[in-house]
Amino acid sequence: MNLRPGIAVWGLALVLCAQEPPKPPQPQPPVVDQESIPTTFTFDVTRVNVLFSVTDKKGRFVSDLGKEDFAVIENKKPQVIQQFTAESDLPLRIAVLVDTSNSIREQFKFEQEAAIRFMQSVLRPKEDRMMLVSFDSAAELVTDLTGDMRKLEAGIKGMRPGGGTSMYDAIYFAAKEKLMMDQPRDKFRRALILISDGEDTQSRYTRDQALEMAQKADTVIYAISTNTMRDAIDGDKVLRYITEETGGQAFFPFKVEDLDQSFENIANELRHQYNIFYRPEPLKADGLYHPVTVKVKTRKDLVVRARKGYYAPKL
Repeated sequence: MNLRPGIAVWGLALVLCAQEPPKPPQPQPPVVDQESIPTTFTFDVTRVNVLFSVTDKKGRFVSDLGKEDFAVIENKKPQVIQQFTAESDLPLRIAVLVDTSNSIREQFKFEQEAAIRFMQSVLRPKEDRMMLVSFDSAAELVTDLTGDMRKLEAGIKGMRPGGGTSMYDAIYFAAKEKLMMDQPRDKFRRALILISDGEDTQSRYTRDQALEMAQKADTVIYAISTNTMRDAIDGDKVLRYITEETGGQAFFPFKVEDLDQSFENIANELRHQYNIFYRPEPLKADGLYHPVTVKVKTRKDLVVRARKGYYAPKL
């Protein structure tokens, strides 16, 4: 991908002493390949947080529940909830990934306008940050994480469609290189909004690799499909899968004019979220995926939308 940082080149320093022969030049430091250095992160390995939303059968958000209303189950074992909060005020870190391949050329202007309106309605410039990534034959960082609405709007308007589709590469990059960086991770809410038909033709990474990186970054994925045909396509299944696995949701507007409603649905969910912290029992720092289920134990008529598991750190 064309997102690799430049490699710093160190100059040689020659020290001249008066009336003495010049000293030999100091050896040049070796050039380090930054991509060969593994990215490391520090976080509490004994605690897991799960961000989630609760709705009734009609899709209306329920925001008046307490800690005693929920049960957390990991690997079929009930867990003790140690901390419970309503998270509507936590700072947001949002990545908007826009498919700029040839397949969406006709509705691209509507996507840009809807994305700008979403940004204006959700972003709190002093607290939240948003980034833009476009992807066609390669993924490209258009605007880095910022609260500057003018920069974000200019980035959205400057996107141009053309080329193939590298959706999985874009997800992998946004999660690993950007959304994972703010620490501690439990002090931020991370969301990735994917605007695409779900088809991928040119990624180096696979669907499961992209999904794994989003899960490791504690990122919820939402998707707005650009497939306006009534017939389902393979991309629809992909969008449903990656959003449900991370606790998000996929939207399928039949008309490009309905994009605003899809964005508004996402905005509403970001304003109505809970967060649960628990210490896994037994604790396993094995680097493996651990399935988690969050349930409302006091009401059977409610639906919980949460990620389906997490990757434990490996020590």
